[in-house]
Amino acid sequence: MKKIFLVLISVGTMFCAQAQPNVRPAAVQKAPIVIKNATIHTGDGAVIENGIIVIENGKITAVGKDVKIPAGAEVTDAGGKQVYPGLVLPTSNLGLIEISAVKASNDTKEIGDLNPNIRSIVAYNTDSKVINTLRSNGILAANIIPQGDFLAGSSSIVQLDAWNWQDAAIQTDGGMHLYMPTLMPRPSFGRGGFAGPNAGVQTDPVKEGLEKIEKLKSFFKEAKAYLGSTGNTETNLKFESVKNLFSKKQKLYVHANTVKQMLVALDFVKEFGFEMVIVGASEGWQIANLLKQNNVSVILDQLHRLPTGEDDDVDQPYKTAAALQKAGVVFALSDDDSQNRGRNLAFNAGTAAAYGLTKEEALAAITSSAAKIMGVSDKIGSIAVGKDANIIISSGDILDMRTNNVTDAFIQGRKINLDDKQKQLNERYEEKYNIKQKKGF
Repeated sequence: MKKIFLVLISVGTMFCAQAQPNVRPAAVQKAPIVIKNATIHTGDGAVIENGIIVIENGKITAVGKDVKIPAGAEVTDAGGKQVYPGLVLPTSNLGLIEISAVKASNDTKEIGDLNPNIRSIVAYNTDSKVINTLRSNGILAANIIPQGDFLAGSSSIVQLDAWNWQDAAIQTDGGMHLYMPTLMPRPSFGRGGFAGPNAGVQTDPVKEGLEKIEKLKSFFKEAKAYLGSTGNTETNLKFESVKNLFSKKQKLYVHANTVKQMLVALDFVKEFGFEMVIVGASEGWQIANLLKQNNVSVILDQLHRLPTGEDDDVDQPYKTAAALQKAGVVFALSDDDSQNRGRNLAFNAGTAAAYGLTKEEALAAITSSAAKIMGVSDKIGSIAVGKDANIIISSGDILDMRTNNVTDAFIQGRKINLDDKQKQLNERYEEKYNIKQKKGF
């Protein structure tokens, strides 16, 4: 018993040592807050020079040049700095996975093909150390998505300064996520495939993929019949979980990259009338007009990548955003690199700005357009009267890796702590080796 007790103490001490005790959710805003002398990028295309923002009770109450400053307000002088709406990360496993190699910290997916009843929000860990590293780069909201082999479950949108998932939630279960089969033949090794228990077994991934899709269509037809019936004697949890797809209170997020996958996905729009968002869409530029005709939105999940097609231009991923913009497709940008964990979102937008978008269009792709696609544009995504005061202040261009430097951030009017584990480690070893003094800081 004594040994068990000592082990528990050791484990508890380890977690305390790794924690960030000085990084906790900020208190509710009390006094009015004013940001003045700012270059305000509203997120919807407008830029206000020497502007003023007034924040009261967590909401933006005034934006402009000639704005009256309330008595007793806490004033932040943003002279020479750039002010932006908090960035929105439209696809992320934030809070669902801490260390990929540690199974106990991984809660991203469930076993099975049809899991519409899975809710990512209930597994969201507000104590994740990764959250604070995103806030340091200006990301103040994220769409937390489940992963899976097919129909994976629902995603929810959270703000990144909360005690628990209930406090964090901006919108719950707003998207249902479908991971489209590859619909492409895999390379064959040896006589029958990869080494393992199924070695030697011939498979047709295209046929298998289409069979899965037909199975899903049958599921949706049965769900529609179930939801339209008044004589159900038992509750079917999986059918109940997709009812908001049919009422359009929920969107179907289809993770697909190739033209073939996207064309198959469009059948769900035509057959069931679902509101659809394509996630990935690396070949979306080829069918941009068709996506526009079907009112399908797009989330480009990674610009810093190689092209999907071997004959595509090597810089095609950088140009795809501009092609969608030209076609009138509503799109957002994300950062799906597992090494970055979303931190390079702003720099993906910066790349898009160098390849055809204006800087304000690129900013909209990680703020207002992302919020619009996810159905929360009435709350976040731009600096406008009546919206949540999710605001960041940077000493340089937020889209430029060289000058991006977030100095202040507000979530729902609360000025948040921008410290994180990486900064703490940096400061620790600067002090240990006296680096600041040597640099002349």
